[in-house]
Amino acid sequence: MLFHVSLNELGNFAAQFWNCIGDKKVFAFHGAMGAGKTTVISTLCHYKGVEDVTGSPTFSIINEYSYSENGESKKIFHVGLYRLKDEQQVVQGGVEDCLYSESICMIEWPEKAPGLFDENTVHVFIEPVSATERKVEVRLPG
Repeated sequence: MLFHVSLNELGNFAAQFWNCIGDKKVFAFHGAMGAGKTTVISTLCHYKGVEDVTGSPTFSIINEYSYSENGESKKIFHVGLYRLKDEQQVVQGGVEDCLYSESICMIEWPEKAPGLFDENTVHVFIEPVSATERKVEVRLPG
């Protein structure tokens, strides 16, 4: 699925995104530095009801957010692999635990550890079109 998203319409994109992905839990976000991965992920988190301040996990590696769904407390893991050198560091950093936690897991820079993502991963490609617009391609598994 291909979306052309202006920054002031990210909320609409978030609604469409969550409606189209079904029960998928693992999302790999691809894009150059400054493409808008963190901005899109933050919008998706807030649409789910996350009230915490969201931000780039570049230095923390893993940010954990909470939201409520049907009266149940749930988690979203926002993972940044940018600073990690290889899959061994990714595993040592606890990223694998997030991937298999049954919680929503959104990963920036997945190309740092491509072997961690199985055929159920949703890949999201973000490309700047202008200063205020992005092309977002969502590739569902299968």
